Amino acid sequence: MNLEQKINEEMKAAMKSSDKLRLETLRSVRAAIIEFAKSGAAREMNSDDEIKILNALAKKRKDAITMYEQAGRTEMKEQEESELKIIQEFLPKQLSDEEVAEVIKGIITQTGAVGSKDFGKVMGPSMKALTGKADGNKVQQLVKSLLGAE
Repeated sequence: MNLEQKINEEMKAAMKSSDKLRLETLRSVRAAIIEFAKSGAAREMNSDDEIKILNALAKKRKDAITMYEQAGRTEMKEQEESELKIIQEFLPKQLSDEEVAEVIKGIITQTGAVGSKDFGKVMGPSMKALTGKADGNKVQQLVKSLLGAE
């Protein structure tokens, strides 16, 4: 079952249970999927595209949480956090810091990177290997610390 089918099934369940927040969040995911379909990409959506869409929606929620927190708008912050949890249900399981560090260490070994000047050599393959499994900012911080670039 692809993401669009999962979202449609979840939307039906949310309608039946009258869960308005979940329904609205799922509608925003569905709108992003429809936007991709109409974007002119002459192909079916694959799992990488699904992850990109979900990550973009999750990032918007994280940014909004930060903004609401700074503005002292706790009720809006809590709503965004709830929406983020719903979106994360459809993303692959996020790796722990230790697991991410192990992947990055393997890439550093493969590429022969030795210092901060090799940051780009490590960052590209790291992001490719960890797409959807770890936050990009977390990956960047770990790469910097493992290469001694801080």
